[in-house]
Amino acid sequence: MSEETVARRMWRLFEPVHAVTYFAPACAAAFEDAGLRGFWRGYFAGRAAPLGPVGAAPVIGCFFGFAPTMVALALPDIWTRISPEKALTARLDGARAALGPLLEETRPAELAELTGLMRTAAEHATVPGRVLAAANAALPWPQDPLGILWHAATILREHRGDGHVAALVTAGLDGPETGAWRVSMGGIGREDFQRVRGWSDDEWIAATGRLCARGWLDSAGGPTEAALLAFHSIEVTTDRIASPVWDALGPDAVERCVAALTPIASRAAALLRWPNPIGVPDPRGSAST
Repeated sequence: MSEETVARRMWRLFEPVHAVTYFAPACAAAFEDAGLRGFWRGYFAGRAAPLGPVGAAPVIGCFFGFAPTMVALALPDIWTRISPEKALTARLDGARAALGPLLEETRPAELAELTGLMRTAAEHATVPGRVLAAANAALPWPQDPLGILWHAATILREHRGDGHVAALVTAGLDGPETGAWRVSMGGIGREDFQRVRGWSDDEWIAATGRLCARGWLDSAGGPTEAALLAFHSIEVTTDRIASPVWDALGPDAVERCVAALTPIASRAAALLRWPNPIGVPDPRGSAST
């Protein structure tokens, strides 16, 4: 995209803060201490916990990009190992442990202003039609700055993600098609993305065939001009429907938020795996996408 919107700029900064919950060793340790071993048990328990002790079906709908068979392996079995309440505690404890060292250089007054701005932005997130954002927004706010910062980033992240799923569905894409199409753009390989999302070879090949028939992939598996235009349109839509949160905050407040959040996002990025299937650009590098 030639010009970065405010919504995209902020996404680059709050996404790494949220994503420590998936990649930081302290977060994995918190779930292990709560009795969950294995990355995916912690992932599905932590991310689905705001929905309550649900089965696979609602999570298949909310998470979109994951194969139903992969989700069904985790849910509802995960709730025999940990309650949603304990999963929520573990994910927040892990986020605090991961973010704490990253904020040691942040002045208390600056952190107080940042958490206030992030909370205000998150409280302006509209939730009708956005299931994961709504579920997280309904949780009680933590009382400490670290907890508030992570919780706000999580609401904003799921708010944008719910909107992105709506844009993908409107474009006529399903889960494996979205994965195959994303891989065709470069930056992440098929083996990594397909394995992480749980799609079988047959499902992936079938999705690739549908994209070719649609005119979105060429004979070499690369994106066509139509695919690139669709990518731009979907990203524009995602930014547009995420932007009211930042419009409500106002330009001056957004700039103060950017100034305080940028160094924290850069430190958080060091805890993540790059490249990764989340899709957010590394805030330590170029802002272009």
